[in-house]
Amino acid sequence: MSFRIVLLGTGGGRHTTMFQVRSTGGFHIDHDGGRIHVDPGPGALTQMHRIHRDPADTSAVLISHCHPDHYSDGECVVEGMTYGGWKKRGLLMGSVTVMEGQGGLGPCISKYHRNIAERTGVLHPGDSFEIDGLRVDITKAVHSDPTNVGFIFHTEHGDVAYVSDTEYSDEIADQYKGCRVVMLPITTPLGERIKYHMCTDDAILFEERIKPELAVFVHLGIVMIKHDPVEQARVVEERTGVRTVAGRDLMVLDVGDEVSITDEPVYCDDWIPPSSV
Repeated sequence: MSFRIVLLGTGGGRHTTMFQVRSTGGFHIDHDGGRIHVDPGPGALTQMHRIHRDPADTSAVLISHCHPDHYSDGECVVEGMTYGGWKKRGLLMGSVTVMEGQGGLGPCISKYHRNIAERTGVLHPGDSFEIDGLRVDITKAVHSDPTNVGFIFHTEHGDVAYVSDTEYSDEIADQYKGCRVVMLPITTPLGERIKYHMCTDDAILFEERIKPELAVFVHLGIVMIKHDPVEQARVVEERTGVRTVAGRDLMVLDVGDEVSITDEPVYCDDWIPPSSV
């Protein structure tokens, strides 16, 4: 069985989020009958509706940090996972700021929503846990939310990583050595580095250092979008020799013997999910 990722949104940062130039809905992982929702920010529920994905099919919610483009639809996704709060089920995990609050940030998931999940936990770099037999390692990030974390998913077809928002350093990159697929948050284009995020120049450094089979740009900021993410990815691929693509909303990555990229079809707008009737 392949390991499937559906990018519900590929935008990130304040302006992309405010104007929804790209959705900021995070992504779904389909694995062995379970569905993990990672970083359900603004647009997550709308995108799920567009492609007929029932929130009740969610088995776990993982939130990397306490910034709205990563969490704002999270409580509603948790309500979907628990059938509107009627059945205590599913796994909810997030960083310290997400679950407990720290330094003026969070918590961004209410006590009520934490209590309706069957299991909850706080994520720290170095942690490792399992979701339905899928091992997940938690990695370090350097971000304005100091508790932000990244993820490595250990699939039967190789390791798949979501780096989450961070500055570049060799130490950060080295955590992902051996990963087959890496989702990189590239917020700004060449020559436009900003604090606590990566730009196209950092993507070059990152990919040259760890040499994944595939790198996918996500968390695209408004300036990155204006500078053509496809062209930015092409430059990185040319420089590094690593297959590099700019993520697009509703892109599907199937990680099996090969890694294939397709688009999720968009269905009608008046769909009513089975769990609601």
